[in-house]
Amino acid sequence: MSHTKLLIIGSGVAGYTAAIYAGRANLQPTLLEGLQPGGQLTITTEVENFPGFPDGVDANELMDNIRRQAERFGTKMLPNACTKVDLDVRPFRVTLDGGEEWTADSIIIATGASAKYLGLGDEQKYMGRGVSACATCDGFFYRKKVVAVVGGGDTACEEASYLAGIASKVYLIVRKPFLRASKIMQERIFSNEKIEVLFETNTIGLYGENGVEGAHLIYRKGESDERRYDLPIDGFFLAIGHHPNSELFSPWLKTNEEGYIITEGNTPCTSIPGVFAAGDVADAKYRQAVIAAGSGAKAAMEAEKYLAQ
Repeated sequence: MSHTKLLIIGSGVAGYTAAIYAGRANLQPTLLEGLQPGGQLTITTEVENFPGFPDGVDANELMDNIRRQAERFGTKMLPNACTKVDLDVRPFRVTLDGGEEWTADSIIIATGASAKYLGLGDEQKYMGRGVSACATCDGFFYRKKVVAVVGGGDTACEEASYLAGIASKVYLIVRKPFLRASKIMQERIFSNEKIEVLFETNTIGLYGENGVEGAHLIYRKGESDERRYDLPIDGFFLAIGHHPNSELFSPWLKTNEEGYIITEGNTPCTSIPGVFAAGDVADAKYRQAVIAAGSGAKAAMEAEKYLAQ
């Protein structure tokens, strides 16, 4: 069994940034990179809203640079995922996917959140080439173009409203005959002449040569007036929610109804002293790389203070 003072679980912006700060504090952290090294950011192409890159930066290049920076300050990187934790014992105990066990005096959870998808094969085929789960991240690439947003809740309406300020036309594809969003969001959607709501409509596929050129839609599926048609679009945005990767920790930590880890006030401190949460696993609202980086830094600073005590 191996031991580390600080174990960081997750290798997105939050995890790597926590490792940089922890390494500079001479905590010699160990980081579990998991199944998707680099986190959610690696499924997009170019990042244009991360400070310090006026011309944008390739997402994988950005994550590789942050990773190498963490390594430079002494972070031990393990290519493993975490399969089991015990936060009732001291030191905390963690089991890796190969069966190896580790103990840690402190843990930073930075496992992120995963966007929910429709389950179409085309979603993965066109990921980063017309398919996105973040309008704030990728909307700029669709300036004066035609896009579609899938979803009928507040998130979908917010994404559609945001994109309407950039794109020439926004279709909001809604499975039900009504919007689930709040009244004020609905009013914003219906009053925007650039947004057209397609009720009772399901997406059954996407098409295009080198990227998304359109969506295969079906109106009133299974009904007598069912109609299938193609909708030409340049971008396809999923806004049906995110799922925080918190299942391993929820038996011990407080989470909200959606599963996001609850932290104390404006800190990364969880309900268990010595366990901290950073990034999207504890952020149901913003889900931005720069904010995840800040929360990773805060988690490392709190871990340093905890370990010193």
